Amino acid sequence: MEQVSTHHSHGGTQGVYSHKSAATGTTMTFSVFVPDHAPGERLPVLWYLSGLTCTHANVTEKGEFRAACAERGVVFVAPDTSPRGDGVADDNDYDFGQGAGFYVDATEKPWATHYRMRHYIEEELPVLVAAQFPVDMSRQGITGHSMGGHGALTIALRNPGRFRSVSAFAPIVSPLNCPWGEKALGGYLGPDRNAWRAYDACALIEDGGRLPALLVDQGDADDFLAEQLKTHLLAETCNRAGQPATIRMQPGYDHSYYFISTFMPEHVRWHATMLAAPASEQESEAAGIEHR
Repeated sequence: MEQVSTHHSHGGTQGVYSHKSAATGTTMTFSVFVPDHAPGERLPVLWYLSGLTCTHANVTEKGEFRAACAERGVVFVAPDTSPRGDGVADDNDYDFGQGAGFYVDATEKPWATHYRMRHYIEEELPVLVAAQFPVDMSRQGITGHSMGGHGALTIALRNPGRFRSVSAFAPIVSPLNCPWGEKALGGYLGPDRNAWRAYDACALIEDGGRLPALLVDQGDADDFLAEQLKTHLLAETCNRAGQPATIRMQPGYDHSYYFISTFMPEHVRWHATMLAAPASEQESEAAGIEHR
């Protein structure tokens, strides 16, 4: 791992790092914010997955998470959205190829060579972060935006017991039922839609997956809401399955980081509460968030 940069901010250290990834076969870059803490102390960790076209830099520069993370003692990790570099397959469209890895392990050529973001996020990066930073891996939360919200939901659903809290900002809740998802999953995984179910939050819940605590914020002025995000599908699926969820429609907010940064501190504090409480108290704590 190489240090790209560090800055002191809000009572903590914001760093950017790179490393050679075995999963993707490329150099990957990620950011980590570590609040000031006592020597030897290990802190809970919140993973943030970014959306289409983004890198680690978008949330690092515009997410406004540091003050809340420092206040509550939470490490914040933000990886990239795809492999990048010479020799990495790409596409001319913004919603496929570099910047649009969709957090899958691709099986179709030419994508299968490098596009193994599921393995990178689920397996490789956590091992590196656990070895290099003062994190308590028994206290993990995960969140994300849009494509990254899809990633956060599906990764948590596929790994029961790993994450004690899950949230999302304007997530793609059912790639099986939207143009972004059909294009990405068809391109990376091939035409068998049964193989896509492992990357669809609604399908995973229908198939028995469950989350310990879920918070979703969605702007009602989001241009992608009706065609791509379809938040109502997640609400309906959770209701049918008995999956506890707080899903809030926020009046006037769009898909941008103006929306994300508005609600980011509340999400960080919510995760911090979930990650601090004993497991038996999580359900009652989750109920304390305001329903809208």
